[in-house]
Amino acid sequence: MTDELHSPIYRSTGTSDLHVSSLFGLSGKVAVVTGGSRGIGFMIAAGLITNDVTTYITARKAAACDAAAAELDALSDSASCVSIPADLSDDAGVEAFVTSLREHTNHVDILINNAGAAWGAPLGEFPGAGFDKVMDINIKAPFMLTQALLPELEAEATADDPARVVMIGSIDGIRVPTGDNYSYSAAKAGIHMLARHLGAHVAGRHITVNTIAPGPFESKMMEYMLEADDRRAMVINQVPRQRIGTTEDIAGTVIFLASRAGAFTTGATIPVDGGISTTRMG
Repeated sequence: MTDELHSPIYRSTGTSDLHVSSLFGLSGKVAVVTGGSRGIGFMIAAGLITNDVTTYITARKAAACDAAAAELDALSDSASCVSIPADLSDDAGVEAFVTSLREHTNHVDILINNAGAAWGAPLGEFPGAGFDKVMDINIKAPFMLTQALLPELEAEATADDPARVVMIGSIDGIRVPTGDNYSYSAAKAGIHMLARHLGAHVAGRHITVNTIAPGPFESKMMEYMLEADDRRAMVINQVPRQRIGTTEDIAGTVIFLASRAGAFTTGATIPVDGGISTTRMG
């Protein structure tokens, strides 16, 4: 075994830098985070900006987007956060956002497709409009935005440092949820597959596409389950790690995928759920 470890196969090429700052450093990169004004999107944007990534956030409500950008901008002296409010649920909104973004930058290193919507209604009463809304925002918008930004994603991508697209899916797209959010679980399962499909087509263009599937985090979607102590306790009891996800949990996973450490990972779905979808028994 000792001889094997010292064979040329296991030796460094002499050009590798295995220091944490090199493996996970993101300074100088440019990112887009959709739905970045609150919840998981805000957490991700905070992680990127703290690590000196110039970050453009978007959300439907202009005032909330602007306020979040101002708060995030204060996290770094060398990178800025820019608010570009937009409704990405239709083609016109995607086009308007891309047009505005191109006034600021000619390349994007990291695209986080996080914006999402949910809808719940009993079987037999689920409205078509609710189904369409969730599909448009959770499936169509990430695809259309990624497609529109391909020139920016390719602009500075290389074999060693590809551009990164990260879809925010959900454990509800992996396991069967207990609620009646039928369109949400279908959309999240769809975004997991879409990331793999897209990833297959853009790998040769030096772009990786991965998915993070979060479990329970403090967010608008989870608010109704976490605001009351009894329901929060019920949620936590379902998590093998016995807690709710934190900013460090989601931001850390994004930083891995966006950094040199994640440059050889594509088409993956990474659950960040405290073990709900992977280790929970029963």
